[in-house]
Amino acid sequence: MPSFNPFKHFRIVPRWIIFLFDMAVAVIAFLLSYLVYSAFQVDKMIHVIVFWEAFLMMGATAVSFSYFKLYSGIVRYTSATDSIRILSSVLFSVIVILVAKFLWAIAFERFAVLPITLVILYGLFLFTGLTIYRACIKIFFQYTKLAKRKVNNVVIYGAGDLGLAVKRTFDHDARGDKLIVAYIDDDDKKVGKSIDGIKIYRSSELSKMINKYQIDELIFASHKIGVETKQATVDVCLEHSVNVLTLPPLDRIMNGDLLAKQIQKVKIEDLLERKPIQISNENILHQLKGKRVLVTGAAGSIGSEIAKQLGKFEPQMIVLCDQAESPLHNLQLDLQDVYKDQIYHTYIGDVRDQSRMRALFELFRPHVVYHAAAYKHVPLVESHPIEGVRTNVIGTYNIANLSVEYEVQKFVLVSTDKAVNPTNVMGTTKRIAEIYVQTLDKKLAQSEDDHRTRFITTRFGNVLGSNGSVIPRFRDQIERGGPVTVTHPDITRYFMTIPEACQLVIEAGNMGIGGEIFVFDMGKSVKIVNLAEKMIKLSGRVPYKEIDIKFTGLRPGEKLYEELLNDLENTLPTHHNKIMIAQVRENDIDMVEQSFQALFEKLHTQNETEVVRQMKRMVPEFISQNSVYEQLDKEQQDNVLG
Repeated sequence: MPSFNPFKHFRIVPRWIIFLFDMAVAVIAFLLSYLVYSAFQVDKMIHVIVFWEAFLMMGATAVSFSYFKLYSGIVRYTSATDSIRILSSVLFSVIVILVAKFLWAIAFERFAVLPITLVILYGLFLFTGLTIYRACIKIFFQYTKLAKRKVNNVVIYGAGDLGLAVKRTFDHDARGDKLIVAYIDDDDKKVGKSIDGIKIYRSSELSKMINKYQIDELIFASHKIGVETKQATVDVCLEHSVNVLTLPPLDRIMNGDLLAKQIQKVKIEDLLERKPIQISNENILHQLKGKRVLVTGAAGSIGSEIAKQLGKFEPQMIVLCDQAESPLHNLQLDLQDVYKDQIYHTYIGDVRDQSRMRALFELFRPHVVYHAAAYKHVPLVESHPIEGVRTNVIGTYNIANLSVEYEVQKFVLVSTDKAVNPTNVMGTTKRIAEIYVQTLDKKLAQSEDDHRTRFITTRFGNVLGSNGSVIPRFRDQIERGGPVTVTHPDITRYFMTIPEACQLVIEAGNMGIGGEIFVFDMGKSVKIVNLAEKMIKLSGRVPYKEIDIKFTGLRPGEKLYEELLNDLENTLPTHHNKIMIAQVRENDIDMVEQSFQALFEKLHTQNETEVVRQMKRMVPEFISQNSVYEQLDKEQQDNVLG
């Protein structure tokens, strides 16, 4: 049988009742002050002058309460702001009484009425009484709210304004079940002190605090916590089965009050983030300000973020090209909300359609092109190599040639680490696209035209949260109760956040002078099974018990380990410590053009095997893995041996 709580649905009392309570406190304060003033001689209070003094003081107090609207606050949610209003109201009352005293004295020539000592005592007792009775009601309601209810003991990481805002949010949440028991902060000036009676500890004491206070949850209430510190803290919490929560971005809090529902569980993306990167904003602004910029694949995860980040560099126009109608429409609406003065044009079109793309270039004549349109899912492209070539190779071929024809200043190709020593069709299509833009740049460089199109390639690994990536898939599987599927227990991947990857793409495009392949510092590779285990723990479940992890085997064309360079490539440093230039082998221009014509001819046959065979000729390091096209490698090896 559920427990009965008579205060669960206790309504907020009318303002006039609060006013009467305040006036009752004022009467009690007057009586106490008179007793103290008269040295507790009760007989002195039985005098007509005391009645008039009480009448005058209560009248002044009522006027002050009304003026400051002391009755308008909800007593159970009393805060420091209410205490200031109470103090202001009491001081105003005292001033009114003193003014009335001197006016009385002038009118009746009697200075003995309302002694100053009595008025001061009254002010002290009145302020104390109003504050104490409000605090008692607040404590009473907090106690009844948590009485006979399962309470989660919470520690807040961050003893600043945000930490205090979190506490106040839960204090005001009538249905809340969280009790703040401690703060954590790394500021030595705060450690050992208290906020609202709650002690502040060092982060190094977290393990002891979890046992001491029986902590159920930790909330990150600061956006200044270092990535390594946050990761270490989360590891300690997960080790002790403590749920970890975090706040929304600061701009969402600043636009309104913090709500309890905005405080949500930490996502794995928050833990894989790295230190913010620094880019040459002034140089990029100089290159892009007032220019027309085209982003292909704009509705995708990378393209949309590039378009978003370009908005702060004040281009004349950003053209958003994609064949996905609804995502493209939604992207324009979202971007227009962020950059209200920026001009965006959506253009529905397929990069494989040369005539449609020519119409785009003829209409907008872009100065800079970011080519992010591509098919990227390894198993799907492995099953549909012709479509992969048409999009990733012919699409790049079309946009690159049109860029030259319409005198685009810079063309930035978004490539992938799967183009390095490719083991699948998708990676090979991207490598072929890299070869073409490099060769085209080399051909144009021979003309010694300073106004030629500069072709730059950027190469990086997986991005967190991109469409179809492993993290959203794991999250969906966890929400459904599992199992979480991992292809291989030893498989690893590099990860980078979408904003970070796109920042580096824009920066590389800015620094490139033509022909470079920029590779990004992807940090340390992450073991996917460890990623899955941590995501399950962050959801509050236990891996292999509450949610199982199953290994399904490598997919067609999938590698165990990704590479950013092949064995024959080295890197050169740049001024940016996260961007390097890959020194790749150069290709003969005539040979590349002949091989491309051969590839296009194979496409017309609709023979997938012949298309892949031609791709292997163009990219000799393409060795298929876990794929039907491994047979082609065996044939080639037999021919060599024969």
